[in-house]
Amino acid sequence: MRALVLLICLFPVGIKAQLDFTKISDSSYIFTTYQTHKTRISSHGFLKLTSIGAIMIDTPWDTTQFQPLLDSVKLKFNLPVVFVLSTHWHEDRTAGLDYYSKKGIATYSTYATKNLCAEHHLPQAEFTFEGDTSFHIGTVFETFYPGAGHSSDNIVVYFPSDRLLVGGCFVKSAEAPDLGNLSDANIGMWRIAAKTLIKKYPKVKIVIPGHQEITPGKKALKHTLKLAKEKYKGRQRDKKKTSE
Repeated sequence: MRALVLLICLFPVGIKAQLDFTKISDSSYIFTTYQTHKTRISSHGFLKLTSIGAIMIDTPWDTTQFQPLLDSVKLKFNLPVVFVLSTHWHEDRTAGLDYYSKKGIATYSTYATKNLCAEHHLPQAEFTFEGDTSFHIGTVFETFYPGAGHSSDNIVVYFPSDRLLVGGCFVKSAEAPDLGNLSDANIGMWRIAAKTLIKKYPKVKIVIPGHQEITPGKKALKHTLKLAKEKYKGRQRDKKKTSE
């Protein structure tokens, strides 16, 4: 875990960079792209390198970085991207699905995510699956639906060999001041789903949130639970005041 902290310190998210890489291990990398909404916001995806190619979890948020990401993977690792999976329907996870499908890369999401993408006229994965699913594509990894939180369809992806969890936007950074975008959130369920996720992976070593800083260990999971509890209690207090 010290290696992760050192890597983040040595290779911080660049202020002017459009596409950044953070090494987790020889076969695991975070890629980060950006959008500006009042302030500049980072968005993290994940790459797992295997003997048959790279697996991508979530696509770049910045549409100008779809091809540069493929080029970078080829240049840095001499590998093609062979598989893309989106963890929920928002654009910071799905923006590149059409682009990568047209490149002949297999794109996947849950059936629920594809339906929500279609409903909101966003790019959709070519292939879908339902329920918690294990994949064997050069390595073994699994998807898990903890329950609604950031969105009704949010899933996480776990890589047992690294004890690494890609949390997408369901998991907030340990540095996050709040739950962020709540436009499609389920505040009533998020705290329950966060507890479920913590129980599901008690031995996780690395957790990658969708945005902001990356910290080692379970800090992000515990912080997500704390934020979700606080938001739920706040809403309950507001409802009580309104009814008085």
